[in-house]
Amino acid sequence: MNGLSIENLSMRFNLPNGGAVQALKDVSLELQAGELLSVLGPSGCGKTTLLNIVAGFLAPTEGQIVMNGHRVTGPAAERGMVFQQGALFEWMSVRENVGFGPSMKHMPRAEKAQIVDHLLEVVGLGDFKEKAVYELSGGMQQRVALARCLANDPDVILMDEPLGALDALTREKMQALVLKLWKETGKTIILITHSVEEALLLGERLLVMAPRPGRIHREYRLPFADLGVGADLREVKTHPEFGPRREEILNMIWDMEEEIMGRTEAGA
Repeated sequence: MNGLSIENLSMRFNLPNGGAVQALKDVSLELQAGELLSVLGPSGCGKTTLLNIVAGFLAPTEGQIVMNGHRVTGPAAERGMVFQQGALFEWMSVRENVGFGPSMKHMPRAEKAQIVDHLLEVVGLGDFKEKAVYELSGGMQQRVALARCLANDPDVILMDEPLGALDALTREKMQALVLKLWKETGKTIILITHSVEEALLLGERLLVMAPRPGRIHREYRLPFADLGVGADLREVKTHPEFGPRREEILNMIWDMEEEIMGRTEAGA
């Protein structure tokens, strides 16, 4: 079966003092191929832990991840990661960064060049192929990171706060690019964000996670990602459902944060 299955996932971190932190508890989710999922919640709800388990960087305490019918036991090319900071190779050019994965696969040079050139055109960096990474702005570096991920042709793209460090205008442009790539490539995307607006814009499915232990609190199915493909995202925000959904989720997360603060003060 194509798709991603998160089955009864729990994650406990043991502490040096003999204690433990339950980061996730009994998380289950079915994600079909080509779906776009955004995940948000208060600090400490296990968003990044969940993403790292799906990526294969962490082994869960209980449960499993099943991808295209087989169990995930570690990192693999079928799952690509885009980090908050691009994690690019500073000593390489833009072209060399994007071509790194195909080079590791020993892809023929002409085929690799064709893929790299195409992806750099797709992300709007066709004129910057020979530039060093350090010469690029933050937004351009994230475009390189996206192209490098796509060059490996993963089934699932995992994005951990990839736009969080960008200025507002660049972030909006990158949000539009993510939607464009989602529709054009048919990739499954899981995006972690702290921004409610971004989660609404970029999630045809949206998960709100609750903390301590991290678990799925609420799921939404939304029209805004489809509406935003090729459209002005500021216009999408004027949709009559957008504002009420934003306020509902903001209040939900605010209440969770208040509860966390109450626990902290009680335990002080």
